[in-house]
Amino acid sequence: MTDDLRSAGAPTLEDVARAAGVSRATVSRVINGVRNVDPAIQEVVRQAVSVTGYAPNRAARSLVTRRADAVALVVSGAGVESGPDPQGSGSRAAGDDGSFTARVFADPFFGRVVTGVVNYLRPREMHPVLMLAETSRARDEVVAYLRQGSADGALIVSTHAEDPLPGLVTAAGLAAVLYARPARPVPISYVDLAHQDGARLAAEHLLARDCRRIATISGPLDVPAGQARLAGFRDTMARHGHPYTPIAEGQFTQESGEAAMERLLAEHPDLDGVFAANDLMAMGACHVLREHGRRVPEDVAVVGFDDSSAALACRPPLTTVRQPVEEMAAEMTRLLLDRMGRPAAPATSVIFEPELVVRGSA
Repeated sequence: MTDDLRSAGAPTLEDVARAAGVSRATVSRVINGVRNVDPAIQEVVRQAVSVTGYAPNRAARSLVTRRADAVALVVSGAGVESGPDPQGSGSRAAGDDGSFTARVFADPFFGRVVTGVVNYLRPREMHPVLMLAETSRARDEVVAYLRQGSADGALIVSTHAEDPLPGLVTAAGLAAVLYARPARPVPISYVDLAHQDGARLAAEHLLARDCRRIATISGPLDVPAGQARLAGFRDTMARHGHPYTPIAEGQFTQESGEAAMERLLAEHPDLDGVFAANDLMAMGACHVLREHGRRVPEDVAVVGFDDSSAALACRPPLTTVRQPVEEMAAEMTRLLLDRMGRPAAPATSVIFEPELVVRGSA
């Protein structure tokens, strides 16, 4: 591309075609992602696009492809009663008082989800549109937004077991993928973690340290992840000859972990090991143990779950079960793009394996 051509105005398809030595129609097919173009020609066109500085008109491109080149990233709650989220993020659905939004943006879990989604979409020249759907009206707006083609599909992170949005989007025939399996059967694709296996890793690690008076701070027991982590931990303890494990239920927040640890210490002052079902609660447990003069891990070993930023912020740094949130979010996005290309394909699921990360707390 010459300087004269650059100064004449914004580069056009004709400019790219002239630089590449192909027809305008061929350039259009390459830019719009038509697959039956010879790879060598595609590369020549891409180089010409780079040289000319051509930027496709997204509105015009959408008319051709019938795609918005955007996906909705929806954080959704039940919208009637408050409740904890199924992934240990600590967020709770709320009304219109702004607390739902505040919790979403304050929680590192959602930042990790956004990172995974953006990193997958960016090389594909696509973008996420963040939507919060904590009320029935907001959920209706999400469905309408998708129906009118403003986004090509939805990535849904539910913060409540009773969230109706997954059912609404599937009933409407819209492309969507869910982070974590739904609490109720819904024909929707999802990614999730093998939560019971992760809790097994935590139990085995505490037992290997010769902890014998082990308690657990569970997640909320009305959501699948909370139930699964508790079930995996109790089952492993039982298989190793420990039929009873003291339990205090938490809400996936640091404050609830502190309250649960206070209850456990009052009822079982001789405990020497604690498994908390997420890192924020484990951080709260460590704080209370220090206040009671208990050393971590010398007196009480503590294991968390998620390997979030809280694990490194804790003192000592937490031994924890890693949930690869960024990788899971990227896979969720891949499933959605595949779904968009194959609308009739059946729903599928991808289950990630947890990993124990050993640090100073156990």
